[in-house]
Amino acid sequence: MRNFKTLLAVAIFMIGAAFTTNAQSKVAHIASQELIEAMPGYKQAMSDLEKLQKTYQEDYNGMLKEAQGTMQRYEAEAATKTDEENAKRMQEMQETQRRIQERGMAIQQDLKKKEVELLKPVYEKARVAVQKVARAKGYDYVLDSTTGTGVILADGYDLMADVKKELGF
Repeated sequence: MRNFKTLLAVAIFMIGAAFTTNAQSKVAHIASQELIEAMPGYKQAMSDLEKLQKTYQEDYNGMLKEAQGTMQRYEAEAATKTDEENAKRMQEMQETQRRIQERGMAIQQDLKKKEVELLKPVYEKARVAVQKVARAKGYDYVLDSTTGTGVILADGYDLMADVKKELGF
């Protein structure tokens, strides 16, 4: 009976140890921002976004230049105009300034929207590749080791080379 209890205790201990071993998760890491920035799709998206930004900047600068020219002309003519005309011109310039500010905000919103639109497929492609490689290598979790993301020590397995291989670069 005593041997049976000892044998039972050892068996329970061994089963518990097996479950503990199986319960441990495998963890890897990858610097996701570095991966994204190395992808050809990212570079193309940023190039497209830069072109759009330059177009908007030219449009915005044109509006500013036109408003400045009008303001200078109004200031030069102010002495020859009536108070009523000058007040009307001042109101017109304030309205122009408001439109320019609204246009600037609209440009910023449009650029942000376009950035999300252009980068969404890049982020998704990277996510799918990381997930595929992690599953193939048996990792349960992948931490983002990009500086500033909260991972202080990343001595574990780095998936970067495998994911780049999966993505074809």
